[in-house]
Order: sequence, then structure tokens, then C-alpha cells
Amino acid sequence: MFGKKAQPPIKSLIAQGSRIEGNVKFAEGLRIDGEVFGDTRASPEQSSILVISESAVVQGEIHADHVIINGTVRGPVHARELLELQPKARIEGDVYYKALEMHQGAMITGQLRPIDAEEKPLLKLAATSA
Repeated sequence: MFGKKAQPPIKSLIAQGSRIEGNVKFAEGLRIDGEVFGDTRASPEQSSILVISESAVVQGEIHADHVIINGTVRGPVHARELLELQPKARIEGDVYYKALEMHQGAMITGQLRPIDAEEKPLLKLAATSA
């Protein structure tokens, strides 16, 4: 595909029925189907992907390059590259993203805050003073 980087492989899984209490650090890819009560952070040294499935509940901060959410997140979400919100996504917290894809039905209770937004010059209308 044009302009798309290869996604890192998902090497770790927190399965449905599992509950983690504490912070989670991962490299490359992680899929959460269970519950995480703590911060979830990808290693900043390499490309990362985090998938939060429909059955998952995450309470804490999230940091990764590419974040895909279809479950519940209570806390801020930091997507350094792309944030994909699928139809059953529920976020209670501010969302920081470089690019955002939001499907109909996804809900955010918080603020949308783009990161690395280049300052664009103000549009100047052509006006003549007489």
C-alpha cells in the first residue's frame, strides 16, 4: 500500500477473563481482551500497536503508536501516530492523537487533542482598503 508502514506483530495477549492490576509495558504489539487496572505503555524505541477488543476494560493511561479501541477505556489515550475508534469504543478521558479514525457509535467523554499539529498560518482574505 502507498505510504503505509508495515504493522508490528502482535506478540502478547491479555485474554478475556484475565485481570491485571498494575502497569503494563510492552514492545511491538499487544491485544487486550481482559481487564487492565494500571497504565499500558509501549516501548518508544520501536513501532507499536495496541488493540483493545470489545470485551476489554482498561483503567489507566494508554501510550502507543497505533491504538485500536473497540472496548472501554477510563483514562487518557495517547496515540503517537493513529487512533482508530471502532463502533463499540467507549473512552472516558482526553484523547491525544496524530491521526484519528472514528466509526459511527464510538463515544468519547473528554477532549480531543491533536498532537504535532503544525501551526498553519491564518487565512488572510483579500481585502482592499479604500
